[in-house]
Amino acid sequence: MSAPVNIGEAARQSGVSAKMVRHYESLGLLPHVHRSDSGYRQYSDAEVHTLRFIKRSRELGFSMPEIAELVSLWQNRRRASKSVRRIAQKHADDLAQRIAAMQAMQKTLGHLIHGCQGDDRPDCPILDDLAGAAPRPVLQRNFTKS
Repeated sequence: MSAPVNIGEAARQSGVSAKMVRHYESLGLLPHVHRSDSGYRQYSDAEVHTLRFIKRSRELGFSMPEIAELVSLWQNRRRASKSVRRIAQKHADDLAQRIAAMQAMQKTLGHLIHGCQGDDRPDCPILDDLAGAAPRPVLQRNFTKS
């Protein structure tokens, strides 16, 4: 076991900013850490490891309440893996729904962009859609000689 490190070094070793280290501590994701005689926080290897766990969880998009539950399960050697799986599956399902919604938005925007002439005329189906108005038909002028 290494000697305890200060918050700056814990932040460096875990890849988390010192501000976020304090935030995670305030949320109870980290226990109240030991303080030196002069009042500085001192982080053990285990706490730095927990910070890495939190960082990786955030990278995967877990919410703070989910991370709190995952940290608790991770630290509980008597946990049931089904509890961890349930959290991960719910998160994966939520991500799938958000991805589908974003793909639908992308498709709609692509359709609107395709329908926009992008010229000097004021007619714009993109703005019409955003305003909730029915898109106006594009008028075609017939320039035949009489």
